Amino acid sequence: MFLSGKVAMENNRNLPLKICLEDYAGDYHKYIDAIYDVFKHDFINHKTTFGSHQLKLKYHPIINDRAYTFYHMTNKGEVEDDRKFDPKRCECMPWARPAIENTEKWELKFWEQERKGKHRICIWLDDCENVDYFVILDVRISFILLWTAFVSEYKHDTRKKEKEYNQWLIENNNKKCTPNDLVSKIMNTIIKKQKSPK
Repeated sequence: MFLSGKVAMENNRNLPLKICLEDYAGDYHKYIDAIYDVFKHDFINHKTTFGSHQLKLKYHPIINDRAYTFYHMTNKGEVEDDRKFDPKRCECMPWARPAIENTEKWELKFWEQERKGKHRICIWLDDCENVDYFVILDVRISFILLWTAFVSEYKHDTRKKEKEYNQWLIENNNKKCTPNDLVSKIMNTIIKKQKSPK
């Protein structure tokens, strides 16, 4: 069963085992069903939280009878309607919930990103099995959406994320914060923007 195996990482984090396509003899349909079982267990049946904030999902548009967030977490591409299956994202699906819920305990790097007017939080599960895994949360005025997650494919992409994190630290006087602090700060920023005259 997908939850039975745990692997101890070199940094003392315990993460579920990755799920690989070869475990299903290359059968894509059985594999994607297994990945969806993990997603459903972790984000639909279980109420995942970042700090004290329970995450919501983007369900629509439904793709292949599954929530849109699942599609985003298992496919890659710049064009929303033409994203491609990404086995690396799928392999790490069991890591998403533990990374979100243990961000503070595991002392993971996390910071605010602004993308096209959207306020997001990036969580970096760094260098587990030589993989850099990023989970993105989308902060709204009164709730948080699990947005996507991905594996950094190239070292220069990881360096860009590290530079972004360090720049965010500088802008915040090198003051680290809790998940709740960051969510409150972002929600207050959104409220102020909505109240300010255009």
